Amino acid sequence: MDMLYYPGCTLKTSAKNLEASAIAIAEKLGYKLVEMDDWNCCGVVASLTSDDLMHHLASLRNLIRVEEQGQDKVLVLCDMCYNTLKQTDIRMKASQSDLDTLNSFMDEESDYKNTVKIMHFLEFLRDEVGFATLKKKVKKPLKGLRVMPYYGCMLLRPREVAIDDAEDPRILSDLIKALGAKVVDNPYKIECCGSYRTIDQKELTSRRAKSISSYASTHDADLIMLSCPLCQYNLDVRGKEAESMYDGYSQLPTLYFTQLIALALGLDVESLGLDSHAVDPAPILRKRGVID
Repeated sequence: MDMLYYPGCTLKTSAKNLEASAIAIAEKLGYKLVEMDDWNCCGVVASLTSDDLMHHLASLRNLIRVEEQGQDKVLVLCDMCYNTLKQTDIRMKASQSDLDTLNSFMDEESDYKNTVKIMHFLEFLRDEVGFATLKKKVKKPLKGLRVMPYYGCMLLRPREVAIDDAEDPRILSDLIKALGAKVVDNPYKIECCGSYRTIDQKELTSRRAKSISSYASTHDADLIMLSCPLCQYNLDVRGKEAESMYDGYSQLPTLYFTQLIALALGLDVESLGLDSHAVDPAPILRKRGVID
């Protein structure tokens, strides 16, 4: 079954391993992820003010493209893209006046008819595939692997876009259990990774990475599972840099949820881009018998 998906910019650059692993596991589950035509950047951030419609234009253009392809649903892999597209979708459905204004402004585009449902790939796996079904497809249960789920901000904030309970989310923990691994819960799992301060205050972001990971390390977690490319960069790259800031500190490796699923489904390790991580996850995966 074909499923339309929106990649966004990062999946074509620093998060290619997220896209590749998502496509691979979808195929294993009987779905083909079809990249939507003529997409553009999501706009990166949604407007935070009620009188600012301009920052919804980029997202709305993408939703128009979905309708132009005759689809009423689009899957999104990147948390930031999901959050941005979803906030535009919510606003357009809440205000016909705002939608009319933007449709009028984009006079060379087709009018958006407000028919598109936006789903994060995690939602799709939970709500349409089902974690119980996914569990039956597991070829290599991740027994012995201790995994900390990390949500960050974009999946859970603001509440109207959240794919789970904003204060006590379970979706990643439920997924980890379905794959046969052990969940190491962490009170820092919904803390911000430092976001774009990684550009102008690298040391601050490195400190954030350490604070998020230290609890997991002291509770014997093997790695961190996450879904956001920005969080992955900050906890991986900036976390690695934190090692030179703190004597004796060792940053935990990170994996996208799609990479961990791919491992449990027995897919080719070479296609998962593990060598692109600043903190190499391969040693702990070998130690736990997940890879050879």
